[in-house]
Amino acid sequence: MNFSIDFAQPWVLLLLPLALLPLLHRRRDALQFSSLNWLPADRPGRVIGILWRFSAMLAILATVLALAGPGRPETQVMRSGRGAEILLLMDRSRSMDLRMLPPDWRTLDPVIMTQQAWSRGPQKSQVARQLLAKFVAQRTDDRFALMFFSAAPMLVVPFTQHDEIVQAGITAGGVGRGLSETDVGAALLAAIGAFDQRAYSGSRIILLVSDGGAQLDAETRQRIQAGLLRNRIGLYWLYLRSINSPNLEAADASEAIPEIALHRFFQRLPTPYRAYQADEPEDLAKAVAEVGRQQNFPLDYAERIPRFDFSRYCLAVAAFACLMLLLYQAKQLRSWS
Repeated sequence: MNFSIDFAQPWVLLLLPLALLPLLHRRRDALQFSSLNWLPADRPGRVIGILWRFSAMLAILATVLALAGPGRPETQVMRSGRGAEILLLMDRSRSMDLRMLPPDWRTLDPVIMTQQAWSRGPQKSQVARQLLAKFVAQRTDDRFALMFFSAAPMLVVPFTQHDEIVQAGITAGGVGRGLSETDVGAALLAAIGAFDQRAYSGSRIILLVSDGGAQLDAETRQRIQAGLLRNRIGLYWLYLRSINSPNLEAADASEAIPEIALHRFFQRLPTPYRAYQADEPEDLAKAVAEVGRQQNFPLDYAERIPRFDFSRYCLAVAAFACLMLLLYQAKQLRSWS
C-alpha cells in the first residue's frame, strides 16, 4: 500500500508559520493587579485558554493544508483475474441499420419471406449493441476497448476495466445513422495498433461485429497478418447475415464476393480465428456466449488508482476548530454582559 502524500499547490505551505500567531500575547490581554497572590487559582480558565489557542492554531494549520491540496498520488496496482483484453470493433455503416431475419423466418412462405424479413426483423446494430452490453456486464475481469468504423475507424473507449464507460460508448453507437462506405482493412489495422504500446499480460482478441466484407489488397493483408502475429491477437468475427447476404460456410462460394474473400483470408491467418454467422438474434446471442466461454484464461493487468484528495478532511478539521472558537467567543460575550 502506498502511503505517500503530494500537494497540488505546494507553495501554499509557506504560509504554515501563520499557525504560530495565536501563541503571541496581545497587550490588551494583560490585566494590571497589585498583587497576584490574592487571586484564586483559575485552572479551568487556564485550560480554556490553552484550548482557545490550540483551536486557533489548528484552524489556521488545517486551512493552509487544505489550500495546498494534499492527496495520495495516482498509482497502479497489479491484479490477477480470468478473462482477456478484448477490443470491440463494431461496424457502423448504413447496412447495419437494416434488419435481421425474424425468429420465425423458417416458417414463412418463401414467396413473402423477403418482404417479411425486411419489415419484421430486428435492427442489426440494435441487437448487436444489446448483446455486447450484456457481454461486457458479465465479464468483470476483462479489459475492454471500443472502436466503431465505417469509412474510417474511430476509437471511442481505450482499454479500461470501468464497464460503465464501455456501456456508455456502446449506447452512443445508436445515435444517428451510419455512412454508406465501409473500410474493414483500415479498421482492423487501427484495432491492431491499439495493442502496440501495451505490455502482453494474457489473452487478446479483436471482436469484429460486421455484416459486410472487403477485397483487401496485398499490402493491407500483409500488415494485418504481421500485426496480429506481432501482438499475439486472436480474431473473432460475428457476421450478421441479412437475407440476401452470402453464407460463409458455402463450399461453392466464390472469393469474388467480399464477405467470402474476407473470411477465406482470415482462415489463412497464422493466428487464431473463429467466425460466427448469425442469421437471427438467437444466433448472435449464442455466438457472443461462445466467445465468453472460450476467453477465460488467467489475466494479469495493472489497475489505475486515481489521485485521492484529502482537502475535504482538512476543511472539516478547520470548520470544527472555528466552531470551537465561536463557542468560546460566545461564552466570553455572555460573561461580559
